[in-house]
Order: sequence, then C-alpha cells, then structure tokens
Amino acid sequence: MNPARSILLAASQNAWLRDHAARHKFVRRTVERFMPGEELSDALAAAQRLQAKNIGSIFTRLGENVTDQAEARTVTEHYLEVLRSVKEKQLDAEISVKPTQLGLDLSPELCYSDLKTIIEQEDPRRVVWIDMEASNYVGATLQLYRRALGEFPNVGVCLQAYLHRTRDDLASLLPLRASIRLVKGAYSEPPEIAFPEKPRVDENYFLLAKEMLLAKKAEPKIRAAFGTHDMVLLQRISEFATTNGLPKKHLEVQMLYGIQSGEQERLAREGYTSKVLVSYGSHWYTWFVRRLAERPANLWFVAKNLFHFR
Repeated sequence: MNPARSILLAASQNAWLRDHAARHKFVRRTVERFMPGEELSDALAAAQRLQAKNIGSIFTRLGENVTDQAEARTVTEHYLEVLRSVKEKQLDAEISVKPTQLGLDLSPELCYSDLKTIIEQEDPRRVVWIDMEASNYVGATLQLYRRALGEFPNVGVCLQAYLHRTRDDLASLLPLRASIRLVKGAYSEPPEIAFPEKPRVDENYFLLAKEMLLAKKAEPKIRAAFGTHDMVLLQRISEFATTNGLPKKHLEVQMLYGIQSGEQERLAREGYTSKVLVSYGSHWYTWFVRRLAERPANLWFVAKNLFHFR
C-alpha cells in the first residue's frame, strides 16, 4: 500500500486528530472543497446548481457507528426530511445511507426497520443507496440489502473493488436485478482481505465493471454505477460499453462533490449519466481524511491552503 495512503488511513481513526482538526481554519477551508457545507440547506443548494448542468445528486449525511437507538431514529427522521425537501424543490436527487448510522451495531432488525421506513417514503422511481463500510460489515450489509431488495426494487448497494470477495458478491447480486455502485474502497484492510496494490485494484475494478455492463445490456432494469475519479479507468470502461453497443446514458458515473468538476460536466454534456455524491454534516473528519487517502495527491491542495492561510 502507498505509504501516504497508509498514514492517512491511520490518521482517519485517530481520536485526538479528529477532536482537534475542526479547530483549525485552514483544515475547515480545505474540507469545503469536498462538501458544500454542514447543513442540509447547503447540500440542497449545491444540488440545484448541479441540476442546472444536467447533473444529478446523491445526498449523504456524514457520520457512522451510531450506538444509541434514539440517535439512529434521529438519523432516519433526518433522511425523511431530505426526501420531503427533494420533492418540494423538484430535485434530481437520491440519498445514500450508512447501515451503522441506522443502528446496525445495535441490531440488524433496528437497522432494517429504519431503512424500510426511509425506502417506503422515497419516490419508487428513485433509488435509496446503501453504503458499504469496512470489510467486517460486508456480510451484514449484503444481508440487509438482499432483504430490502426482496420488498423494494428501488434500493441499491455499494461494492468495493479492492476486496477479494467482491467478484463473488457481484455474481450473486446481478441475477436479482440489483442496483450497484462500484467503488475502489477507502478502508485500511489486510492483504488477505483486500488487494494491497493499486494496479490489482484497478484491474479488478475493470473486470467487475465489464460484468456489470454486460449484465445491464442483458437486463436493462439493472443499474450499473461507477464511483471513481480515475479518468484512465473510466475511459477503458467507456470504450468497453461502446464496443458492446451500450448507449451513453447507460454508463452512470458517480463522483464526489468538488473533485473532477470539469469531467462531471463534460460527461453530462456528452450524454452520459453524471451524478455527484454531496456529503454534508458536522462529522466530516474521518470521511475527509479517507478522501485524501483515496488520492494522496490531494495533500498538495491541503498544503497550498495551509501556506495561503499563514
């Protein structure tokens, strides 16, 4: 694993750094590159700006590992508010939730109940996405997803290309006409669980992407979304889709807010399905450092902000 990535992933779990980072203005200013603000109103405003460019949004409220049932319920109520706001403002927007934010650590039944409450209030034409967390949650998360998919067709799940198990997981989900967002992975995992080398992750991602696109071609109800900012990889995926006769709109790319904005707009202009994951909330530290770990070159952006602040 890249040394910078290893250091950043370790820093993402450091409680002292988490507690002190928010006190520094240069850190908060850097975070603004990756999220429009901490409030839902900030995310809604960002979605309106993106929609004017024919780019959809996917909202996620930051935070994870809720250990109190009342707090899990508060998160659920918040997402119901998000759905109401999206409807009122007629936004092209969906939501993405973390199972541990809905109480998975407390009880799978509690988590499913909260998830079901959210899905029941979502427009059936839109997908409620379930995020994937660290490898020790994969089994429980996929159980949760399969159960939800048995009741609701408009639910999707995230899979991580760096995990050895993901090819088997994908093969088991595609026959269910699943909605899948494929990402590389942003947690610190041992080599017996995840590919440690970037080239191996990239090749596995491309392999999985091809399987998703071929399944999409055979069954249009499958939703294949690719969460990456790797333009070389996206070009390979695009060429594969074109070669196999898939229209551009069937290639859905989901990028993070503030990263590769020019490419997000280009994809939308050229007829691809372009979506942006808009994160917000006060629990941004762990999420932010993981974003840096995904692309350590972003540390240069942090350094420039630090220099400018001084």
